Amino acid sequence: MAGQKKNRIVLMTGEGKGKTTAALGMALRAVGHGRRVCVLQFIKRRSDTGEARALALLPGAELHLCGQGFVMAKSGPVFEAHARAAEDGLRLAAQKLRDPSFGMVVLDEVCGAVAHGLLTAQAVREAVESAAPGTTVVLTGRDACAELIGLADTVRRIACVKHGMDAGWPAQDGVEL
Repeated sequence: MAGQKKNRIVLMTGEGKGKTTAALGMALRAVGHGRRVCVLQFIKRRSDTGEARALALLPGAELHLCGQGFVMAKSGPVFEAHARAAEDGLRLAAQKLRDPSFGMVVLDEVCGAVAHGLLTAQAVREAVESAAPGTTVVLTGRDACAELIGLADTVRRIACVKHGMDAGWPAQDGVEL
């Protein structure tokens, strides 16, 4: 098809919970079809979540934690450490994106990393555009900027209608963790 992009780019954003879960559902489908998958989590740092444990059990799936945890300050040494971790993660993501053995690469929370000023949208765009032909790229995170939305073929906005945490439920293994 004339004008068709060489790779599929899916972006999931919004204030609701479920962006990572939706991306991991896509990764599960890809593995089920024999594709290798790489998930890089920006911002997140926990290796004891159900998603990290499940990915470790999936043949052909890799997980890389590329964050320092959630970002509070917008400057100072702690912010600089977050920015360095995000930049290192994006360099690794670019390597994985260029590797033709991966059928899908998920950049989880990358939109939030851009929104917090840890990465530039242009740097993320360059990494995504360097992907090997046939790669499905999935971007997630709150506050997706116009440049990343414009880059994507498919954009999903996840909204919360009602959440148990508002009624006092703590984050629960197998649901939020």
